[in-house]
Amino acid sequence: MAEDRDWHFDRDEQRRLKLQKMLKVAAECFNEKGFSGTSLKDVARKLSITDAALYYYVKNKEELVNLCYIHAVNLAESAFDRASEEGDNPLAILQLYIRNQINEFCGPEGPITILSEIPALTPDHRDLMKKRTAKHAKRITALIEAGVADGSMTSSNPVAAGDALMGALNWIPKWYRPNSLLSGEEIANSFIETFTQGLKAR
Repeated sequence: MAEDRDWHFDRDEQRRLKLQKMLKVAAECFNEKGFSGTSLKDVARKLSITDAALYYYVKNKEELVNLCYIHAVNLAESAFDRASEEGDNPLAILQLYIRNQINEFCGPEGPITILSEIPALTPDHRDLMKKRTAKHAKRITALIEAGVADGSMTSSNPVAAGDALMGALNWIPKWYRPNSLLSGEEIANSFIETFTQGLKAR
């Protein structure tokens, strides 16, 4: 195909942009059809390139899924880091984190692959992904615990509260579409109201 030449011979920034586009399209496919229902041919077809051009970036479907998952976790960690730098108390940090995360899902970086099939990864990839997602979940739990400690939040079970929030956030890519009637800002406002009103100390 005509676009193959562009995919093979771009360098540095152009290669990064091509990889970013590939991960977005792959995320759309995996979110819609799941790991088993998506083939590399599906991704290549949606990118309007040949299978050979796609194999220039990944050697198989598992590697592509792993790259999508790494991208998703990187964005989540970055969203939390930025919130931690900007917020002046645990509740404010949590609200900023929710907004940052949803802006990633619904903005230029999206769509993001749902982390629903980590068991399908190779052992090395699976173990590393489990460690990273567990570490991120612990940061959320610790933030809620800090909020309870300083009086800005209330929760009888910070682990369950954090898991509920993460589950809701991680499911957004399953139903959100760029042409949705709801904007990312509206979704973020709704999530912040829903998930932090119950945690806010009274």
